Amino acid sequence: MLQKVAYDDELQGMEPSVESDRSHLLRPAFYWGLVKRRWAFFVIPTLLIGSVGVAAALLWPASYLSEGKILVQSQQIPTDLVRPTVTSAAQERIQVIEQRTMTRDNLVAIADKFQLFPDKRALMTVTELVALMRKQTKIVPVDLQLDFKQRSRLENPTIVFSVGFEYSDPAVAAQVANELMTRILNEDLRDRTSRATDTTKFLSREVQRLQAENASLDARIAQLKLSQMRPLGSAKIDQPTMLDQLRAELIQKSALYSDRHPVIQSLKRQIKALENTGASGGTAPNAETTDKSPPPTAVKTEATLEALLAQQESVKNNLETASAKLSAARLGESLEKDQQAEKLEVIEQPTVPQEPVKPNRPKVAAIALALALMAGAGLSVAAELIDSGIRRGSDLFSLVDSTLIVTIPYITTADEIRRRKRRIWLTVTLCVIAVIGCVIGAYYFLPPLDLIVAKARVGLFRF
Repeated sequence: MLQKVAYDDELQGMEPSVESDRSHLLRPAFYWGLVKRRWAFFVIPTLLIGSVGVAAALLWPASYLSEGKILVQSQQIPTDLVRPTVTSAAQERIQVIEQRTMTRDNLVAIADKFQLFPDKRALMTVTELVALMRKQTKIVPVDLQLDFKQRSRLENPTIVFSVGFEYSDPAVAAQVANELMTRILNEDLRDRTSRATDTTKFLSREVQRLQAENASLDARIAQLKLSQMRPLGSAKIDQPTMLDQLRAELIQKSALYSDRHPVIQSLKRQIKALENTGASGGTAPNAETTDKSPPPTAVKTEATLEALLAQQESVKNNLETASAKLSAARLGESLEKDQQAEKLEVIEQPTVPQEPVKPNRPKVAAIALALALMAGAGLSVAAELIDSGIRRGSDLFSLVDSTLIVTIPYITTADEIRRRKRRIWLTVTLCVIAVIGCVIGAYYFLPPLDLIVAKARVGLFRF
């Protein structure tokens, strides 16, 4: 009985070559025969690997991400009227707050408060728990073009960043995200208020130091002026004259400055010092002294007085500058305490997520199926390459001389022709039945065509 075998036209009457030995790779019949012979090598690995991959995609524990958004709101009062005490860039403060929030103690406290990772806590050290908490916490800028290295608000007029936490339980993820946002807001408020208060305290100490230094200089200047007048005689006359001058100057300055101004305070101290000196009394030198040249002590006293006056002028300037800075610092502190300066504002609270962020089950299943198909195809090809059986006419030339080989064309019988026709008619009938079934199903189960078109135009169909 004849049996149908592969027939290579190009091998008839000629010696095989490298090109002719590989020509079968270009024929679809070769691959169809490979599938029929090696279907077990393809199907079994494909089913095993595909089933494991799909099961892993379905059984992989879901992870939910709950996140909220925080806006860095600029100062509500114009900076031309009230300047803030805290002048650091918002990006820098966000980084500092993030580092303080993500400290070891804070993360352990949050994990203990919400009883996070109960199945893993018994097998984890504190360091591993902190590392896992930092991995699950997400603090990132919302705008992908935002750069934390930028220093100016003009470069980044609007700053929004998100705070989130990823966990297997969506409700717990929302609770932890809210806790993180609360800690960040409290840390920002505490940091800004603390900076403003420290600035005010520093300037207050500086003003007190300059006031004490100015008071000391006033007393020394008043004593030197008295000691300079006495050798010149008529001390009883010059002292009231100086008091009158100081009082007149006090009246003149009072019209320009308040009672707390350093100049007013200095004049009052000088007047008080002269009044105390006059009340204590003293013996005036002999009025008949005729020596008009000033003694060396008077020259030294005058030089010292000039130096003290120059020093006092410098101290007064520093005191005025420090007083102005102190007033500005107090305004800035009030601005921070009333939360009228730049602050963090919640624009979106963390909510309980409805869909997991990972795993991407369709993607994992598709990758698993692709690997399964590749493994099955690779194993089938490897088995075909290892098999040394004779499948084609060209394989005979490695065993038998080509002159001894005669090709006989295959003779198709009538029974084979009838079976082929039946298969063709059966395939056509099944296709027609499938088309008719799809049309009937669409007619009974799908909405009208015009409604489908209308929904598609407005984008109601989501894929």
